[in-house]
Amino acid sequence: MKVGTDHYRSIWLEGGAVRIIDQTRLPHEFVVVTLDTLEQAATSIRDMWVRGAPLIGATAAYGVAIAMRADASDAGLARAHDVLIETRPTAVNLRWALEEMAAFLGPVAPEDRAAAAMERAGQIADEDVAINAAIGEHGLTVIRQIAARKGGPVNILTHCNAGWLATVDWGTATAPIYKAHQAGIPLHVWVDETRPRNQGAHLTAWEMAGNGISHRLIVDNAGGHLMQHGQVDMVIVGTDRTTARGDVCNKIGTYLKALAAHDNGVPFYVALPSPTIDWRVQDGVREIPIEERSGDEVSFVQGKLTDGTVTRLRISPEATLATNPAFDVTPARLVTGLITERGIAPATAAGLAAMFPDRVVGR
Repeated sequence: MKVGTDHYRSIWLEGGAVRIIDQTRLPHEFVVVTLDTLEQAATSIRDMWVRGAPLIGATAAYGVAIAMRADASDAGLARAHDVLIETRPTAVNLRWALEEMAAFLGPVAPEDRAAAAMERAGQIADEDVAINAAIGEHGLTVIRQIAARKGGPVNILTHCNAGWLATVDWGTATAPIYKAHQAGIPLHVWVDETRPRNQGAHLTAWEMAGNGISHRLIVDNAGGHLMQHGQVDMVIVGTDRTTARGDVCNKIGTYLKALAAHDNGVPFYVALPSPTIDWRVQDGVREIPIEERSGDEVSFVQGKLTDGTVTRLRISPEATLATNPAFDVTPARLVTGLITERGIAPATAAGLAAMFPDRVVGR
């Protein structure tokens, strides 16, 4: 995607250095950070300079590559895994990327690991771009069908940021939107603010504005009202982990959107890159660990004052504590379809197994 007139990925190599966009500074400041050490890569994931399951996985892969420059021994490889795996507990792409890197580097001689690791991390990043572009094409068919049936702009509601900033490029939930926009299909995106951290307001709205896509910012609780009044034609969200039977773990509030969509007969789609499927888990509600983040994310907001100053403000009494579960689980029964890089699968164990027979654990 473009920032101004320049094309950017969310993570890239420049002169041998790994660079990222510090997403905590958006939308008011565009800041590029160089990751020099394993610890800095871990901080970038933990403190959400990068976020979104696919980008977390790609950053972890590059984090291993950076670590191999400092210590390419077996102990160094094990330490890289141990440091990075602790950064975020919910997004399964983190574990997937670290297992991919460990399996790839294990047979490689230590003196060759740094170069090999950087090459493999680059491949993982490129694979993510290809996966999301394919998700965009499959999701585009759904948008085309709605546009043809409706004969007017397609109104799409999304949640949090499953955009190109959450992946290496294209995004998951936004890939069909970008493809439809490029195809000239009239559409409008409802962007809910996504408390806490406001990734919708800060990131998705920034993406939509930067790419000239019609959109409006709404409060999180407005989605159901819009659906009741026929102003939402479909919902597309991303996912941080999806179970083998189709339960979807995503940013807190996704479950409520799915309930509202189900009650109003609005199609609810999940854009699902295959590395986000956790084939070892069946029951998302009971088996997926839900990250509990700092209550400060609820008690404070970041914004820009009229004088241009970017600051952080408390919105609750100092004596009031806050609880902050970062994700919730949407049961498969509420999901219309899973838009994957191979096609649109039913949100069932059989549907996912048929789409990915080569990935199912135990086969």
